[in-house]
Amino acid sequence: MAEYRVTGLSPEVIGELIAEVGPLWHERHQARLTARRRQRAVGAGAKHKLVFVDRLLATLVNLRHGTTHDVLACWFGVDRSTITRAIGEVRPLLAQRGCTVAPAVRLRTLAEVIEHLGTGGQTGIIDGTEIRVRRPAAGRKDRDTFISGKTKQNAVKTMVVTDVEGRVLFCSPVRPGSCADITQARQLGLAQLLADGPFLEILADAGYQGMGAQTGGRVVTPPHRKFKKNAPSWYEERHEQQRKAHSSRRIRVEHGIAHLKNWRALARHLGRREHMSDIVQAVAGLLSHQQTAVLARGHRA
Repeated sequence: MAEYRVTGLSPEVIGELIAEVGPLWHERHQARLTARRRQRAVGAGAKHKLVFVDRLLATLVNLRHGTTHDVLACWFGVDRSTITRAIGEVRPLLAQRGCTVAPAVRLRTLAEVIEHLGTGGQTGIIDGTEIRVRRPAAGRKDRDTFISGKTKQNAVKTMVVTDVEGRVLFCSPVRPGSCADITQARQLGLAQLLADGPFLEILADAGYQGMGAQTGGRVVTPPHRKFKKNAPSWYEERHEQQRKAHSSRRIRVEHGIAHLKNWRALARHLGRREHMSDIVQAVAGLLSHQQTAVLARGHRA
């Protein structure tokens, strides 16, 4: 169960997760036990059949491969409700960790990401990605808000920020699929953070055109097309060169999104939509932790 092909993480990273998340889970568990009136002392009664390490592994396999709770219950020899409760306890703890950019540095908010990029003089890349979800039940008022204008399917959307190497730095909480990329960025306060923060360059696609003027040129998008009809041949060639040059610079964010989608929980989600923000941020944190560990091993070698 702890193999890389099963969890997507190396044994070293899993060991670090156990050491970091285990005490947090134990603390929350003890707080729940002492928060209510009891007839027996804390620690009395039946013991957990599913220890924390198994709870963490079950959560990782669920996120990596989208394995159903029924299958995980058979693997670990417990009831399905035990797996559901275990994943519901561990997943928020993973989501709160943030993205790892160094062994002792975590980025949890968009403001911290902008400060990190500005301090290091780095270029950031942003893009929105969609995750298919179940359609809301008939009769609900928000049934049409999840329909994506791009794919015409029910989806939620998250904004991904990477560096020029494609390392994931931030994944935002999800929004319904009908929300435009630039609207989501504005709601996250990206324009204000860039206008008030250090000068840095953020590469984006055409979905963010208009933010460059709001941020003093910090958001760089593909060049506008000045001629809609009857464009001179020299302009067509020049515009195509500029567009390809910009695309080649921001292609790394597509690689980062592809690594995120390797976790099957982000390919298509068949569970509750309310859990999607935690799922996205938990996967982003796990992936960035593994990427940082691989880079650290490469530097040591």
